[in-house]
Amino acid sequence: MAFLDLTTLRGVVFDTDGVVTDTARVHAAAWKQVFDRFLRGRSAPFDIRADYLRHVDGRSRLDGVRTFLASRGITLPEGGPGDDPGAPTVHGLGQAKDALFVRRVAEHGVAAFGSTVTLLHELRRRGCRTAVVSASRHCRAVVTSAGLIHLFDVLVDGNDAARLGLPGKPDPALFLEAAGRMELTAAEAAVVEDALPGVEAGRRGRFAMVVGVDRSGSQEVAMRAAGADAVVADLAELTVTGRVPLERR
Repeated sequence: MAFLDLTTLRGVVFDTDGVVTDTARVHAAAWKQVFDRFLRGRSAPFDIRADYLRHVDGRSRLDGVRTFLASRGITLPEGGPGDDPGAPTVHGLGQAKDALFVRRVAEHGVAAFGSTVTLLHELRRRGCRTAVVSASRHCRAVVTSAGLIHLFDVLVDGNDAARLGLPGKPDPALFLEAAGRMELTAAEAAVVEDALPGVEAGRRGRFAMVVGVDRSGSQEVAMRAAGADAVVADLAELTVTGRVPLERR
């Protein structure tokens, strides 16, 4: 059992995909379709369990393309935002994945993890500030579609990263931006993440606590090595204690 002690913490920063909403699998399926089409005749197919978790999960879309292709020894030109979806460039593959993700979300909607919703309500009831973070530009639409936007004081996403020039995870910039918008220091906040780059970002940002969510049951050792203070299979295993004093809310 892991604990969030609100006598010392004043805020919690949540990653979106795989922590708040059940969209990580949608991202993974879209990546597999795009990469398998590109890799045909070049390399082995994209493996969701290995390649997605190791090279793509938690990274911005373009960083995911670069990191995965580098793992296969493949280099592509960067291209630009105007590239056709599926063009043999970093931007082209990224555009193809983005189009697939948007279409799947539009067709099937977005589901939230019930235990996360329960935790959010409990944190807010006890005076804790909450933020949601994602490298995706679709974060606001996803969280709104899940009916959860009212449970967050702050949202920081890929649009903010592009506008402010914030580097992606494992750099802690997105998390630190969220903490700053809550008017908190990293030492007053916890991070909840399901991807290794995000766990590392929480550690590098010197947050008071980093919670890893290992829904696959295969990443606990790696998450602890990356800096997780606690690892849970589901946020129902996370117990909230204490409450934020009125004068510190």
